[in-house]
Amino acid sequence: MTSNPKRQARPRTPLSRDRVLSGAVRVADERGVASVTMRKVAEELGVEAMSLYHHVANKDEILDGIVDLIFGEIELPDSAAARPVDWKAAMRSRAFSARAVLSRHPWALGLLDSRRNPGPATLRHHDRVIGCLRSAGFSIAMAAHAFSALDSYIYGFVLQESSLPFDTSEEVEDIAESIASRMPADAYPHLTEMITGHALKPGYAYGDEFSFGLDLVIDGLARILDRLHAP
Repeated sequence: MTSNPKRQARPRTPLSRDRVLSGAVRVADERGVASVTMRKVAEELGVEAMSLYHHVANKDEILDGIVDLIFGEIELPDSAAARPVDWKAAMRSRAFSARAVLSRHPWALGLLDSRRNPGPATLRHHDRVIGCLRSAGFSIAMAAHAFSALDSYIYGFVLQESSLPFDTSEEVEDIAESIASRMPADAYPHLTEMITGHALKPGYAYGDEFSFGLDLVIDGLARILDRLHAP
């Protein structure tokens, strides 16, 4: 007896809240966060929009959920380490991880700290960072200042990096040479020096600037911490 090919078709993966949120992240990655609507997410998942309401109440709940997913991707300091945590190394690792995550999901920059209903990953992230700073000897106020300064630097760098008109060293060279060729001779000597003596050097990558600036922030916080605990 010939079997019905439709009955042999692979069953569709059941819809769940996790699938809805993962689909929403893909929509945001491909088309921007403004495209994250119930209809667009349903299209991404190959279902009817009404079926999403069994798992999320509305678009706001989707946005809350995808922000929580992004925070969940960022590396965090250890919580209950047997030995004291090196706060500078921990904040540095977290910063590099956050930059990598936000570079993959640049749409999240404007959402991370905007939600009124933070999820468990978001709360864990903030609690763990604050705990690391407090364990290092930062007062509550100084931990808040440090957290803000670090995130302002990380978010600002990612925003600037994502706005640059180049991705590779070859593109940097093409753009720099094009700009230099249009500038009047000796009109902008300092800019010319920066282009020829820095940006056009072999191996230049704008992303390398991240580590330099991050170390300035962390070293500045360390000096403040030392002053707070000086005898």
